[in-house]
Amino acid sequence: MEGGSELLRLREVMDRLRSPGGCPWDAEQTHESLLKYLLEESYEYIEAVEDKDRTAMQEELGDVLLQVYFHARMAEDDSVEPFSIEDVARGVADKLIRRHPHVFGDTKVNSSAEVLENWEAIKAEEKGRTSATEGIPLGQPSITLASKMLYRAEKFGLTIPIEHPVEISKKTTQEELGALLLGIIDQAQSQGLDADSALRAATKQYIQAIRDSEAGAS
Repeated sequence: MEGGSELLRLREVMDRLRSPGGCPWDAEQTHESLLKYLLEESYEYIEAVEDKDRTAMQEELGDVLLQVYFHARMAEDDSVEPFSIEDVARGVADKLIRRHPHVFGDTKVNSSAEVLENWEAIKAEEKGRTSATEGIPLGQPSITLASKMLYRAEKFGLTIPIEHPVEISKKTTQEELGALLLGIIDQAQSQGLDADSALRAATKQYIQAIRDSEAGAS
């Protein structure tokens, strides 16, 4: 298959770069040293999508794919727990099959909302998670962290009150919400306040409230 042959070619190119006689810079890299590039390429792809630039999307998605292959090739050299790009692909394919029983099994669903509920339930069972806070990286951007925690709390059936100093109408558009958030950040900065740190701190308090609620229910 043509697509498969190009993926194999990319693996061979990456192997040559990392092998003796290849590229000194590539050979010196570690999982840690490459993390900044993974983030950078991801943000560049996001920008290409937002700009609806198909040419840039293809290029930037290739750069993201390169990071995946780069990390997988480095992982092959690990003396304790090595794995390859084939192991990565096998793992994600198996996971997709397990978490889509409505496609690969006999489970019936009536909406995409039910698909997400099944996904979260299967994921929690696979990983043995008993808390809504488990498996959420705290280092992610504050807004995505807050959004994820609110989503998890809802999926785990937790009702934790949150103050709403600013009420948002049901008719509020994405553009209006963006302007509202930008205005809040502008006011915060003019008063020497760090909006990102403030939201992260509030979210951590919310996380603690979730844990306290779970502990009280156990």
